[in-house]
Amino acid sequence: MPKKKNGEQAVARIEDYASLVEALVERQGSLSKRLNQVAQFFLNNPEDVAIYNIVGLSKMAGVPPANITRFAKELGFSGFAELQDVFRQRLVGPRMTYADRIKALGEYGNLDEDGGLDLEQPRIVFGTFVQTAVESLLRLRDDIDNTELEAFVDALIRSDAVHIAAARGAYGIGAYSFYGFSNVGKRVHLIDNLGAMRNEQIASIADNDILLAITFDDYTPETVEIARSAAASGRRVLAITDNELSPVVPLAERVLYVKEARLGHFRSQVPALVLCQSIIVSLGRRIDRRK
Repeated sequence: MPKKKNGEQAVARIEDYASLVEALVERQGSLSKRLNQVAQFFLNNPEDVAIYNIVGLSKMAGVPPANITRFAKELGFSGFAELQDVFRQRLVGPRMTYADRIKALGEYGNLDEDGGLDLEQPRIVFGTFVQTAVESLLRLRDDIDNTELEAFVDALIRSDAVHIAAARGAYGIGAYSFYGFSNVGKRVHLIDNLGAMRNEQIASIADNDILLAITFDDYTPETVEIARSAAASGRRVLAITDNELSPVVPLAERVLYVKEARLGHFRSQVPALVLCQSIIVSLGRRIDRRK
């Protein structure tokens, strides 16, 4: 591809979803705030990007349609339609096709005047959350890096203790993980800032301990800061987050990705809980074998 004008470096051709993710990781920090917002939304909602038009996506992402067009061109595409093809190709195979998903969405009831689901009807909210949770679990099963999952559990079993940092929307997942690790015989601590003693809790992470950071878009600043502080002190960090642009990714030696189903501002915690449960059970089995 020829170079751009004004001495700008040419953009490598993006052929598939994997190369799109690589391109966004390489350009992390160089995108404007608005374009980074688009990138985060697209990586967290790839099925929606494959299905909806640019107007619908702009409403969901909270940006003007022009920003989505600019984002596509910034990555070397002629426009949004060409970028959308990459996301549609991603759905080929065992995943539900975008045509089938549109049909399935229509089964839950009427659309509101803006073309979205009528969320004033509890049955529609319930049905939509059930559907998106099932879809996200199937996507998690297909997308999870099993080698990374194995290494994740290996790191936990070799550690003396696990310190969990999870707040706000991820707090429930962190609290459950604390309960689960405790029940399988793993020493575990929840960094909850009780008594405003977060710094003291971080300082208690020993050399052979691990910090488990759990955070999703909008990336709780306290969790990111805890991970940053632990990494700076030479402590090992594991992370469960949503995509490769998450601020905890460069701080962690192992990362597992979960794209949580969401309805408006609310996220389904089902896929993250299932992942954490599988980690806890696997860890418990290995602890039992050591006895």
